[in-house]
Amino acid sequence: MTEKTSRTSGGEAIRAAEPVGAPVILSNEPGSFAWGVLVKRHPALIQQVRDAFPYGRRQHEALDALLDEITNGVVEPLASAEHDHVRWAYWGQEHFGRSWYDAPFLWAESYFYRRLLAAIEYFGTGPWQGVDPFAPFKQAELRGEAVEEELRALDALADAPADERATALLHASLWGNRADLGFRVAAREPAIGDATTSTLVADDSALLWQLLPAGASSTVAVVADNAGRELIPDLILIDHLLEQRHAERVVLHVKPYPYYVSDAMTADVVDCLRRLTEAPGEASRIGGRLWKAMAAGSLEVRTHPFFCAPLPYEGMPKDLRGEFESATLTILKGDLNYRRLVGDQLWDATAPFTDLTAYFPGAVAALRTLKSDVIVGLEQEALDALEPSGAAWRTSGTHALIQVRR
Repeated sequence: MTEKTSRTSGGEAIRAAEPVGAPVILSNEPGSFAWGVLVKRHPALIQQVRDAFPYGRRQHEALDALLDEITNGVVEPLASAEHDHVRWAYWGQEHFGRSWYDAPFLWAESYFYRRLLAAIEYFGTGPWQGVDPFAPFKQAELRGEAVEEELRALDALADAPADERATALLHASLWGNRADLGFRVAAREPAIGDATTSTLVADDSALLWQLLPAGASSTVAVVADNAGRELIPDLILIDHLLEQRHAERVVLHVKPYPYYVSDAMTADVVDCLRRLTEAPGEASRIGGRLWKAMAAGSLEVRTHPFFCAPLPYEGMPKDLRGEFESATLTILKGDLNYRRLVGDQLWDATAPFTDLTAYFPGAVAALRTLKSDVIVGLEQEALDALEPSGAAWRTSGTHALIQVRR
């Protein structure tokens, strides 16, 4: 990718990476995954948000207008009164006035969520300021029986050998949004079992642990993805890194505002920590250690506006680049972070992961359940085994990967 930079009237730098090397994924191919997100998922989400809160007439009218725009209209700019109007005006200058389906998929998805927040006046000065429209969904998940069962299962891991526990917790973080996996590993059994390992299309976990030897003064950056059932195993993995001295310090990066339905913010971290501390047994002990780690500074939560930008990581600003550069390893969680890491483009699936992430400042690991078309770094043999099946393995969430570039 190449990069271009402009500045707002206040002197703020706005960087954007211009993709090269493979076609950018659009949403204008009927039947494609990206097309389905815009046609089905976004309208359904507008209805879900509308039903979840007793919004007033103004919010309802704005949601109706957004639904009509994404269904029948063209991309409209953010209102000039919005605090980040200039930034989005720059990012969207090539897309305004065109069909949503003709904009890059990554941009269109990101902009949809920004427009949804504008419709409900999340950044306004009225009573709905700062009210997370996705909070009911996140809270219902945290209160669910599935989370209760997964936390109880942690007791079986408490006395397992450290290497087995490490593998189990890494896989639990990877598969955090898979209800049938979670922490279901009995002590002294093979890590996670055939059902998980057979659906890993790439597994660099050995290299990940090599980069984080016990006893080293490592700093690990973890860029979170989803809240709830994914963030809880992320936090438990962080506890393991600190407790077993794979890391002296962990910085957990979260979103600055609601994004992509379930993405984690600071409030979600707090909710998950409370869920852990209120649970019995091993879960409570882990929650207590994490709570103390935050007070001591060995676990720190940070955020940055770039985490809600419609840009690949190659366009990250200098301050964020410096944070990742100072880390021993940066772990990027989830599908969206992967798309931003390698570029939301139709790469050849065997394109080297190391080449496409060479720009990243420091060692980087991707832990990702496959839920979109982007995939790189596969061995030809693995690809040959997957493609003839006819299954939607790239987008169904049934397969996953752990890829690392030192």
